[in-house]
Amino acid sequence: MKRKTVLLATVLIALIALSLVITVNWFSNQTAPREFYLGVEYAYGDRASELERLVDKVKNYTNLFVIGSIQITFNQTALDESCDYISNAGLKILVLFTDSTKYSYNIFTWMTQAKQKYGDQFLGVYRYDEPGGDQLEKVASRFVENAANYTDAAAQYTSGLKGIIDYYRNYADRIYTADYGLYWFDYQAGYTAIFAEFVGNQSRQRHIALCRGAAQAHNRDWGAIVTWKYDSAPYLESGTELYSDLTLAYSAGAKYAIVFSYPQIGSYGTLTEDHFDALERFWTEIHSDPQSSGSSKAEVAYVLPKDYGFGLRSAEDNIWGLFNADELSAKVWNDVSRLISQYGSRLDILYDDAEFDAVKSRYERVIFWNQTIS
Repeated sequence: MKRKTVLLATVLIALIALSLVITVNWFSNQTAPREFYLGVEYAYGDRASELERLVDKVKNYTNLFVIGSIQITFNQTALDESCDYISNAGLKILVLFTDSTKYSYNIFTWMTQAKQKYGDQFLGVYRYDEPGGDQLEKVASRFVENAANYTDAAAQYTSGLKGIIDYYRNYADRIYTADYGLYWFDYQAGYTAIFAEFVGNQSRQRHIALCRGAAQAHNRDWGAIVTWKYDSAPYLESGTELYSDLTLAYSAGAKYAIVFSYPQIGSYGTLTEDHFDALERFWTEIHSDPQSSGSSKAEVAYVLPKDYGFGLRSAEDNIWGLFNADELSAKVWNDVSRLISQYGSRLDILYDDAEFDAVKSRYERVIFWNQTIS
């Protein structure tokens, strides 16, 4: 009887030990969620109460809230109330500021106090929206009005933008923007991270290639922001399309994914229950199974000539907003289109300078602009 008892106890101990080994191995093989920020940008109203309604709506399935309404930021009382509310909801805070001379209070003093008050919940400052896009499209907002050549344009652009970024960094540790062109030069100017705009029917993979490639080369972070698909209501893409875009950005390695809400055509700007469902579904999946979206790491690099500020939205797009498409533009456009068709979001686009030299060994295949693609 004693022998049976001892044998039974031995078997039970062995089974318990085996189950512990299996459990430990299972947990050790799981990949913890990476550092990732999912949020919305409130850009449509001037009252803190409206902002707070959106915070309440999304706080359980996001971790970042962007104050993109200048009507809020122009009013220090409304900004303080809004940031307090976002902080109490447990979300990170990112604040858009424009030209400092337009404010009735000292925004640099405010930034210093915000860092002390909110700690690491104050993620940073969103400064100078779409600088590259403005250079390509908007004469009145360009950093560079005239340039002798591409190199001169690049030098003027990066030095002018760098002056702004460096000054703001005296008061905020991290400086962000969103853009749809000239990402490489934005990073050279010093941005902490850039949000590639997923806009209209423009290729998401092309913007990932441009933004991620630049971020990799400059050792920075990058993200994506889903903006308008249409120029009139409903403005935003469907919830199904939003979920697909979020998944694409996450799988490609983005650290940030944001949904832009403007103007106010509904209770929450342009955001609907369809969009909230997509955000919640995406949030749940990446936290319950971090590998659910797969991975689309860059394997191929396409390398452009140094300082070639080509807009890359069509074969006829301009260069630096100052020069017409040249003899190389059509080839570059066709090359990029072909490579995206072949590699999707496994493609990065870089420039032939020192930053590229530092990272070229990461890629399985490197293709220069003057090569024939087969």
